[in-house]
Amino acid sequence: MVAFHFPPQAGSSGVQRTLRFVQHLPALGWQPLVLTANTLAYDQTNSHLLADVPAGTVVRRALALDTARHLQVAGRYWAAMARPDRWMSWRWDAVRQGLAMVRAFKPDAIWSTYPIATAHVIGAELARQTRLPWVADFRDPMAQEGYPSDPRTWQAFERIEATAARQARWCVFTTPSAACLYQQRYPQAAQRMMVLENGYDEESFLQAGALDAPRLLATDLPAVRNRPALLLHSGIVYPSERDPAALFVALGQLAQSGAVGPEDLMIRFRAAVHEDLLRDLAMRHNVQALVEICPALPYREALAEMLNADTLLLMQASNCNAQIPAKFYEYLRAGKPLLGLTDPAGDTAAAMRSAGLPNTARLDNAPEIAQALQQLLRELRLGQAARPGLSAIQQASRTARAQTLAQMLNEASSEKSP
Repeated sequence: MVAFHFPPQAGSSGVQRTLRFVQHLPALGWQPLVLTANTLAYDQTNSHLLADVPAGTVVRRALALDTARHLQVAGRYWAAMARPDRWMSWRWDAVRQGLAMVRAFKPDAIWSTYPIATAHVIGAELARQTRLPWVADFRDPMAQEGYPSDPRTWQAFERIEATAARQARWCVFTTPSAACLYQQRYPQAAQRMMVLENGYDEESFLQAGALDAPRLLATDLPAVRNRPALLLHSGIVYPSERDPAALFVALGQLAQSGAVGPEDLMIRFRAAVHEDLLRDLAMRHNVQALVEICPALPYREALAEMLNADTLLLMQASNCNAQIPAKFYEYLRAGKPLLGLTDPAGDTAAAMRSAGLPNTARLDNAPEIAQALQQLLRELRLGQAARPGLSAIQQASRTARAQTLAQMLNEASSEKSP
């Protein structure tokens, strides 16, 4: 399993996808071998998830340098050393170590995962040299309109995805729209484009204090009275893909009109990263009393916070309609009402509707957001806000996702690569 994001890397939801597959695949007949990057490559590290790596798991950490941090001179670096991404140097030692792992352990398949594009470069090269079947886990689209903005990087992304469409046994995406996009882009490989959504880890939720899902949903939602409702956004607030500007406009209008005050609502942003942006918006719209900006927590503490919030906030811009934030699946398991600021035509809104969660507004539409906030607060005060359905929660477990991946690996290993 070729994955850049693996413990102790911190700050990316991609850690959870790979880590939970590593946990669950052995029970399904597949023993993972992990090929990742040395810790020097990571901007942030946190050791708390290392304990979740099953004992005895083979993990090899290949040398990788971050071009922007390690290969710059006076703040500048050669652009070619950052294509397809800043960790392109990972390729050389990873291929060397990967070939050694193939010789030593004789695996039956290769799996590589984006969003670090170099992982697919490594996966493709290992598959080419070993003739092992390759599963390319794209998760989200790579080359998109206007992204990457650098033309040469965009071309590098296009070459990588074309190689995967030609060479991989399966190309895997986390949403139906992403898979459909690539089926149209590479029609000759359409039958090999598959959907494998993200999910949540049940054991982590139980350790964080959650009831199992049936008991959780059988418990009445308490009415929020005589205190402000806590609306939690847990995770990164991207300035473009999760632009909170219209949310703050709506908050400012509601506060100015007296419709919502600190006695009614507190929005907590946890581990937002772009904290200065949030502070500036709160000051500009005079809603500091309605907003908390809080640092990151260890993973299970962050889950416990979701379980204790009154309602949860999800943001996704229309330029990400083919993507669903990985956080959505953890929100599902928390069993709380959810406010989704997203395009109704996108996959995120569709996933919410499928789960029985109707409270949505467009991320860039302040009047819609204001209306949705007021409606949600009314429902919370009455204890009548919608919660996710049990079947939606159960289908989104990492255990169920690992079963799907195991089926793909079974088919891939029983056939020759295309």
